[in-house]
Amino acid sequence: MMPIMTFMTRYYHSSQSLHRFYSVSHHLFSKFFLTLFTLITFFLSSCEEEPTQIGSALLPKGDFVDIQSTDTISAWSYTMYDELDRTDNPSISYLGYIYDPYFGTTTAEFVTEIRMGSEWNFEPTTIDSVRLYLTLLDVKGGGSDNVYTLKLSEIAEQLNIDSAYYSSKVVPLTGYEISDIELPALTPDTINNIVIDLPVEFGNYLIRDTSKLFYSNTRDDFRSFFNGLYFSITPGSDPLLVLLSFTPPSTPGAYNNVLVLYMHDEADELKQFLFILDAVNKNASFNKYSHDFTTASPEKKIAHINDGFLDTLSYLQSLNGVYTKIELPSLKTLKDDPAFNNIGVNKARLSIPVYLDGDMFKPSTVPPQLYLRYRTKSGAKYEVPDYYIDKYHDFFDGRIDSINNVYKFNLATFVQGYFNDATDEVLPELELFQYGGIKNVILKANNSKTPVKFEYTYTKF
Repeated sequence: MMPIMTFMTRYYHSSQSLHRFYSVSHHLFSKFFLTLFTLITFFLSSCEEEPTQIGSALLPKGDFVDIQSTDTISAWSYTMYDELDRTDNPSISYLGYIYDPYFGTTTAEFVTEIRMGSEWNFEPTTIDSVRLYLTLLDVKGGGSDNVYTLKLSEIAEQLNIDSAYYSSKVVPLTGYEISDIELPALTPDTINNIVIDLPVEFGNYLIRDTSKLFYSNTRDDFRSFFNGLYFSITPGSDPLLVLLSFTPPSTPGAYNNVLVLYMHDEADELKQFLFILDAVNKNASFNKYSHDFTTASPEKKIAHINDGFLDTLSYLQSLNGVYTKIELPSLKTLKDDPAFNNIGVNKARLSIPVYLDGDMFKPSTVPPQLYLRYRTKSGAKYEVPDYYIDKYHDFFDGRIDSINNVYKFNLATFVQGYFNDATDEVLPELELFQYGGIKNVILKANNSKTPVKFEYTYTKF
């Protein structure tokens, strides 16, 4: 028996002939409308490009733009170290030392003036005690069983608030110092307000010539009589690093770091005289850092510094240590190409992946934000202008993406400025750096599986 298909059943004999007619006609009309819709869609899509071409031969080529995008611009990373980094007038001063198996040992010290809290009018007086009050904003390392000692040395060179000072500066000393000043027990990872007893002899030394206890802008004053102090800590059995700020207080008189002479006069009336480290009239000061990379673990230590080697990792260290330089040679190639003389930068985004070892380096331990500066042929360094586009630096970014473990930076303004620089003073290279903090980070680079990526979109006019 021949099988009956569905479409055949609609022709099956029935008294309802009208129904049979509707089934056939509905099927035919459906196919007709489907074919018509397809043809209309085809012609509409075919005509979509035509209006943009009509009359194109009548317009000059300059009336058209060409938008291009690429993520293949080369970006080479190098680990660098430069001792000549300015550290004058810091917002934070560091004291002590820290250790990292990748980066080795870093020692931090600082130099500062001290400023009289008032005019001297206490003669004759006798000093009973001398105390140094310090507010440690944070304490890293140490331990209750460790003893750490502070050393204060008189510097032999007057400081100037407007002068440039570098972390590697050799500090001349007079030879007068107080050593073996035992620090009190410190509590890690919090603010510590400490009081340190100093020898009475030190107080007598500061006021040994009371005719010098004044300030003047026209003649030698106390600043030339006593130039300042060099603070250092004698290493203990475990690393210790403390953080202080000598930024002037927002409320006058609310000093956090002062040296106090407790005295009495001939009538046994008690007196106090202050020398202030965080004075409103700011003291000149600078930080000193030294880095010993040789103390790092042999299997983890940095193998290439300042040698131009394209390693699979690059490094960025706190406290003016090693940093990562990124070269963008393809930008120079584009700039030198006459065909790219009229370029508008739409997007320039630099992505730098982070190396994590699951131990010391985890998303929670790396710096929350990094910064970029560029260099000129004369050696000057400036933050990229993208950083200042908005108040909170959201456009620039530079923050760690803890999900994808990558730092991202928007650099369209810098790249546009590089192309527009007719003097060729700006170099196509960038430096990663930190404004502060004590966190280090290791970055993937060059021939690693996930290297630095530079995404670039431009409009060619």
